[in-house]
Formats: sequence, structure tokens, C-alpha cells
Amino acid sequence: MNPSHDDADGWTWWPAPAKLNLFLNITGRRADGYHQLQTVFRLLDWGDRIGLRLRRDGQVRRQGASLPGVAESDDLAVRAALLLQASCNIVEGVDIIVEKHVPAGGGFGGGSSDAATVLVALNQLWGTGLGPDALAALGLQLGADVPVFVRGHNAWAEGIGEQLTPIELPPAWYVIADPGVHVPTPALFADPDLTRDSPMAKIEDFVSGYLSGNAFEPVLRRREPAVEAVLAALSNIGTARLTGSGSGCFVEFPSQQAAQAGRAGLSKELRAWVVAGVGRSPLLDALERN
Repeated sequence: MNPSHDDADGWTWWPAPAKLNLFLNITGRRADGYHQLQTVFRLLDWGDRIGLRLRRDGQVRRQGASLPGVAESDDLAVRAALLLQASCNIVEGVDIIVEKHVPAGGGFGGGSSDAATVLVALNQLWGTGLGPDALAALGLQLGADVPVFVRGHNAWAEGIGEQLTPIELPPAWYVIADPGVHVPTPALFADPDLTRDSPMAKIEDFVSGYLSGNAFEPVLRRREPAVEAVLAALSNIGTARLTGSGSGCFVEFPSQQAAQAGRAGLSKELRAWVVAGVGRSPLLDALERN
């Protein structure tokens, strides 16, 4: 991802990296209705880009279009800025630009990463002085995936995705694909065919290669022919998997060259990219440079 930089007109630019779920099991359901899960988050050197420009009048404003059907007040990047502003009694405001590259509804964590980048970057720009734990706690109010982006490291996750244990992952490259289907997450969680009682696993099970499936995959294969078609196409170049609770699919490769060769074996019409997995979020690197 491009490094952040300062523009002459006051904008600073920050990466909002996407993620993959290298496996995802649902192990139960809490009394409040939230599902408990186990997963591994893998951060990518690919994602959205956030522009921030401080304002003196205290207003938080989104510049440019939001996602279709999403009001400015519901935009996760705007909500993140308002939450930090209110929590720390900040009198300054901010203009926000979100350059979208991550497909919405794909399970790549685009909106959550946008929110995390706003929290982390404004914490520095506004001088609020919150540590990672406090920022992650704020992020959890916006979404279960926000804390992993705040912390900026690959992680084994439990609970609703907020209980994070850092995990070292080997270098890898990915061919990721977007079937173009936006499936509402609540509809997937409510599907009667969803497996909700997978046995609890350990990190060692993942490291040994025992864990690689996604509880939502059979549900999405049945519900969405486009997902079934993309998974079938990716299966011709490797082990095709689903990420998160969205429609995005991927295949892992040990090198960039192997991933590029895999992409070359797919139809040019397929919305697919070759991206690198990273061990540390580009956002943390940008934080140190600013």
C-alpha cells in the first residue's frame, strides 16, 4: 500500500488494510444473541485509503460519496471520528475522505478497517493519547472486527472476534476474488443450515493445518450461485476458501510468482487481485512516519 504523506492543503493520508479469515468456526451463541467464534485474522498489504484534514469548528464531515445507501451519519469512518471526539472531549473536527478499494460485503473488513484507521490516526492528530487497549475498546463499539485493525497484528481470535492473541504467520501471497454479491451478515447468521456448535479448537490445531474451513461457506454456496461459481473457478488454481461472513474468496500461495501464475490461469473477467499477506499493519508503519 502507498505510504501516508502530508499534502500542502492539510490532508494526511493513511492506509486501511483489508484482512482475510484463514478459517472461521462458530462455537456457540451468547445469551445476548451474539455468536461466539474462532478465527485467524490475516492482514493484507491492500485496502482502502483514508484522508484526514483537521477542522477548527468541531464538525466531522465526510467528503465525497459514501457507499450507496449509507447515510453520512451511518458511515463507520464518520462514526469512529465522532466516538473518539466525544470520548475525549475534543473541540477540533475533521474532514474525512475514504478512497474505497475493498469491495463492500466481501468479508475483507473494509468498513471496520476504515473505522480503525480513523481512530488510530485521529488519536495521533488530535493528541488524545489513548493506548491500544483503549482504542480497541472504542473500536469494539463500532464492530467486532475493528480491534484487530486497531492493534495491527495477525491474530487468533475468539469471543465475537475481539479476544485477540497475536500469531506469527509464514509469508504468503493470495489471489483474492470478489463475486460481486453483498450478503447481509444477519441473514447468514440466521440461516438454519449454519453450523453453530463446532468444537473449541486450539492455536496448535490451526498451525498443524487441521483448521481451514469457514462455517459460512456451505450456506453461501447454496444461497449465492455467484459465490459457488467463483469458488469453483479458484479451485482450478489451488485450495479455494471463503473469508469472513462475506462473499469474498481466496487461494493462498507461498510466493508472489506463484500467485501471479495462479491469477493468470483465471478468466480476465473475474474480479481478482494478487495481494501480499503482512505480519504488521501498514497503518502502524504510517503512524511512525507521521
